[in-house]
Amino acid sequence: MHKRLVTRYAMRSAEAADENQLRVRGVFDELAEIKPDNVSYIVLRLADDSFVHLSFHNHRDDEVNPIASTPAFAHFQDGHADRRDGGVDQQTAELVGAYITTID
Repeated sequence: MHKRLVTRYAMRSAEAADENQLRVRGVFDELAEIKPDNVSYIVLRLADDSFVHLSFHNHRDDEVNPIASTPAFAHFQDGHADRRDGGVDQQTAELVGAYITTID
């Protein structure tokens, strides 16, 4: 199964966005340690301090999600609603094309 998710949300303040970014980096640190081979994940912080998450999953719905199952993701989720301004918009997406070199 190939699932592609785009998740967008706004933050209450720049300080809340800083905290959110710190927690997201923790997720990436943990993923770098466990090195799952069935998921790709990109998170962007926009100039208005909102965030966009792009995740590409290659696991069945009944298999463990290697991102959401990490302790770092649980820490990221803790208090997320308090940091956010409004809700979360999450949609599945169709991959039209990709070209990826080094991303920094």
